[in-house]
Amino acid sequence: MKKLFVVLLSVLCVLTLAGCGKSGNGGADSDGTVTVKLGGSGPLSGDAKVYGEAVRNAAQIAVDEINASDSKIKFDFRMEDDEASGEKADTAYSTLYDWGMQVSLFTVTSGAGAAVAASYDKDKIFAITPSGSSTALVYTDSQNFKGNFQMCFTDPNQGVAAADYLASYFGGYKVAIIYKSDDVYSAGVYEKFAAEAEAKGVSVVYVGAFTDDTGTDFSTQLTAAKDNNANLVFLPIYYQPASLILKQAFDMAYTPIFFGVDGMDGILTLEGFDTSLAEGLYLLTPFASDADDALTKTFVSTYESKFGDTPNQFAADAYDCVYAIKQALENMGYDGTMSTEELYDAMIAQFTSMTFNGLTGNDMTWAENGEVSKAPKAVIIIDGVYVSAE
Repeated sequence: MKKLFVVLLSVLCVLTLAGCGKSGNGGADSDGTVTVKLGGSGPLSGDAKVYGEAVRNAAQIAVDEINASDSKIKFDFRMEDDEASGEKADTAYSTLYDWGMQVSLFTVTSGAGAAVAASYDKDKIFAITPSGSSTALVYTDSQNFKGNFQMCFTDPNQGVAAADYLASYFGGYKVAIIYKSDDVYSAGVYEKFAAEAEAKGVSVVYVGAFTDDTGTDFSTQLTAAKDNNANLVFLPIYYQPASLILKQAFDMAYTPIFFGVDGMDGILTLEGFDTSLAEGLYLLTPFASDADDALTKTFVSTYESKFGDTPNQFAADAYDCVYAIKQALENMGYDGTMSTEELYDAMIAQFTSMTFNGLTGNDMTWAENGEVSKAPKAVIIIDGVYVSAE
């Protein structure tokens, strides 16, 4: 009986220690390193998987680099598939929370992020999204999600930046807009673009909307844009419907300049799409893969060698997210002993006071509402690749 008691006590001690190890709050290892559980979710299957895969791939590159460096901060990275669905994002969040996630890359898409934004806020887990651009991820009319941050431009900022760019570089053009009225991302960009375009004197001659129910035949919108002599068409939409618009415009011999924002990124990798139809397409982005700085060259080379594709801006934003989290943890001298709430508060304090330099911009800062401040860039597709438009 005594031996049995000793065995049971030993098993209990082992289980207790194992449980403590999962908490992530047990302090540094003997060599001084601290491993932080970094979670996130995104579409790794379905129509939007190009975004999720780009974020996962680039985040893994950053994690691998950091874990191989002499930094005392290390990461255990896990990404769940949410298929860009709010319901599945909620399930993914629960899985990551049970796993012991301490900080997060949030979600890849805005709709999924809006569904779990309040959960991150309630459970006090710091989260920064690479690509969820809706303001609903960081604040609502009645609430600011204190620990929810963005690495990408918010929808309103994209709309304003796009209108300012057109005013500066395409001031004499007649502009048509085609947007998706039942999509929070597209509608959000459109509304701010329209207001800023009017203020800056951009000539908008036609606005056409579509929904999920009408989003495959764009002949009505394109005919109206052409009849109104629009020689530039602004598309604040994702690349899937944009690919149909480009094909249908080509078929009707309508050849305006097409101009998109970050949702357009990915059109060159769309299966079955004739990339020649995107020749001359502009999009606003914080990242150009052909930039000649050393950081971009190294990242692009590593990404291409590992995954066989050129990284898009979602990949670059994800890479920056991981390094920004690392910088914040190092700045605070994180040693693994903080409670979840203490870590949450410390991350907020760092992000609202620090300056970060990365692939997608220099001297980046964050407002208390989680929005990032950095300069946008424009790229143009030439010979099937992104080229800086400046």
